[in-house]
Amino acid sequence: MTETFGAEFLVRWLDVVAEAVDREADRLTELDSAIGDADHGANLKRGFAAVADVLAKEPPATPGAVLTTAGRQLISTVGGASGPLYGTLLRRAGKSLGEDEQVTRERLADALSSGVAAVSQLGGAQVGDKTMLDALVPAVEGLRTSFEAARAAAEAGALATVPLRARKGRASYLGERSVGHQDPGATSSALLFSTLAETATGRAPAAGTAEPAPADGSGTERAS
Repeated sequence: MTETFGAEFLVRWLDVVAEAVDREADRLTELDSAIGDADHGANLKRGFAAVADVLAKEPPATPGAVLTTAGRQLISTVGGASGPLYGTLLRRAGKSLGEDEQVTRERLADALSSGVAAVSQLGGAQVGDKTMLDALVPAVEGLRTSFEAARAAAEAGALATVPLRARKGRASYLGERSVGHQDPGATSSALLFSTLAETATGRAPAAGTAEPAPADGSGTERAS
């Protein structure tokens, strides 16, 4: 029988996201300090904490309402580009799910795919531009296979940004100097799918999970 997921599952996922972002905020900010505004971790920490808080106070009744509420909260709470982009991702996904009380993994993948398309349209970026899309696009495709496939694809996509030259966002102003740095948005996007897999399977990332590669662009992996 096909497994389905309700509002409680998505609330739990976003709680785990908030915990993970809180734990990884300094690392995300460190990545952003090399090619951005050095505020990515702090912004997301504030935003997802606010999401967890609002969902705890007024738990929505459907998966779509959970994601729509989370998206609105991120847009209203997070400054810079992160709020509108992550907010658009979740809000569009939530609208795609509609009023269904239970959704399958495949249905969630379709909804998140709609969200990713909206993010691409909003930011004018595509895969290969060294942005969050380098993790989001393969992650959504992986989700059609399994939660673990989504996690692996997102983490591989984030690592793959290291040798890329940024063509969108603040990092694009650096030109060739953006090469050799892992994109912070792709890294936080990978965290989103890592926590989704953790929520679904009850398993945290295994030893050997990809972390940021060295600034020399060698792309090695270290155990978490």
